[in-house]
Amino acid sequence: MTNKPLNTKFFSQIVDLLQSARNKVVQTVNQTMVLTYFEIGRMLVEEEQNGKNRAEYGKSLLRDLSKVLTKEFGKGFSVTNIQQMRRFYLTYQKQQTVSAKSENANQQTVSEEFKLSWSHYLKLMRIDDENERQFYEIESFKNNWSVRELQRQFDSALYTRLVLSRDKDEVKELSEKGLVLEKPKDAIKDPYILEFIGLPEHTKYSESQLEQEIIDKLEHFLLELGNGFTFVARQKRITFDDKHFRIDLVFYIRILKCFVLIDLKIGEIKHQDLGQMQMYVNYYDREVRLDDENKTIGIVLCKDKSESVVEYTLPENNKQIFASKYQTLLPSKEELKLLINEPNSQH
Repeated sequence: MTNKPLNTKFFSQIVDLLQSARNKVVQTVNQTMVLTYFEIGRMLVEEEQNGKNRAEYGKSLLRDLSKVLTKEFGKGFSVTNIQQMRRFYLTYQKQQTVSAKSENANQQTVSEEFKLSWSHYLKLMRIDDENERQFYEIESFKNNWSVRELQRQFDSALYTRLVLSRDKDEVKELSEKGLVLEKPKDAIKDPYILEFIGLPEHTKYSESQLEQEIIDKLEHFLLELGNGFTFVARQKRITFDDKHFRIDLVFYIRILKCFVLIDLKIGEIKHQDLGQMQMYVNYYDREVRLDDENKTIGIVLCKDKSESVVEYTLPENNKQIFASKYQTLLPSKEELKLLINEPNSQH
């Protein structure tokens, strides 16, 4: 008697269903906890405002509440933690819908507003600029960033790097919608931060070593590239007139429906590098791209660049070829200040 084969597809569906249910439970618990902390913060602020000597009354209120909650619920309600709940309310009260009149309506609005974990909001509250904070909140939810990834994106000054290449209206859109990809330039950063590859800034290494480190840390590199990128190939060979050329890295960006070609240069970019990328892009547009796909994007990722070389090498109406610098260390506060203060670069 032969054993019946396992119905693996059916079993997988059951596993997926249970996993989805567990994820929803965790999400609901997190959302309820965040909402509760917001309400505690609101109640604290309103109670403090009723005190005669607000400063002294506020301090004693926090201490007494900490003792009561710790006795009732155990750890997690230190004075510092309760202060964070108060700060949470003060930071996010403006984001809530003003038209929510009743307490129930207000709670529903808040519940829909807060979609991340408490740990995420502890990090977000430390971002002073409201537009920047809202951007990271939106992107954390859209891309399902862990707290660690949120910290990494903040440390790499993602918002600042995107702001530098946008006008006033586009910067405002970042805080309202997050990063929206509508045209090739939206997908470009300058610089790209590649601290995850583990190559010190002043250590000598070859382009092939840089490429190998990127491939070894491909998941991290995809996060740095941004949402919607899919890896296609490395050292992609193209041939015409009996001549062979190799493109370092090829990606496809689903949102823009186009290929993205990347060439790595460990030194300063030369006009020949841009010309070569133009050739790669032309080849892909004419020989690889399908009729329903958009034009190919080419990025020369270099250690240094002259804006003048880039400007005068590329055509004035260029919308496909970009030159971006990369760094192998997270930017320091001083470097961030320089980035913020320097004029916007034009690709």
